Amino acid sequence: MIDTSFIDELASPTPTPAEGAAAAYVGALASSLSTMVGNLTVGKKRFADVEDLVYNTMEELSFVRDDLFELVEEDADAFAPLFEAYRMPSETPEQSAAKNAAMQDALVGAIETPLAIMRSCCRVIELTETMAHKGCGLAVADAGAAAILAEAALRTASLTVTINAKSLEDERMIRKYKREADEMVAIYGPKADAIVNYVQWKVKYD
Repeated sequence: MIDTSFIDELASPTPTPAEGAAAAYVGALASSLSTMVGNLTVGKKRFADVEDLVYNTMEELSFVRDDLFELVEEDADAFAPLFEAYRMPSETPEQSAAKNAAMQDALVGAIETPLAIMRSCCRVIELTETMAHKGCGLAVADAGAAAILAEAALRTASLTVTINAKSLEDERMIRKYKREADEMVAIYGPKADAIVNYVQWKVKYD
């Protein structure tokens, strides 16, 4: 029986978990699919020359998957102070100033956590490229699926960064956060697409 508790939480009317946690969860699924390709590769004579590479890639995927599972919880935790700040009173100038200060502090965590999710998803894409090209051909479609999921998670987390960065008052921080998020999407989105294109070619013609 599949544990649907996280999916049920996502569907609930509570503000967390939300898209950032979903991105981390999907990134972890991508890592698992990519690891499966490795497990179907190692131990087979025809892949003996790449076995060490595949083992190392699987180990890295395991580390990243653990990070992403932790980030599912961290994302929800990071947003809790932000929602608390939104609920603060702002009827007087003093209250308004305190609320704004609390929001600015909370926004940093609400941005840095999805950025960490994005970095992990980029790593999944890198490692999946190895699995797609070196892994068992019978499982190459799983590598393609892993790339699709990792890219979706990457782009989802980038939305969280962008929407929260808009509420920052420090223009330097806004530029810094948006630049990092945009660069990851610009570099690793096409990398993921290239993996999918390769997989589609391999499935059709190889």
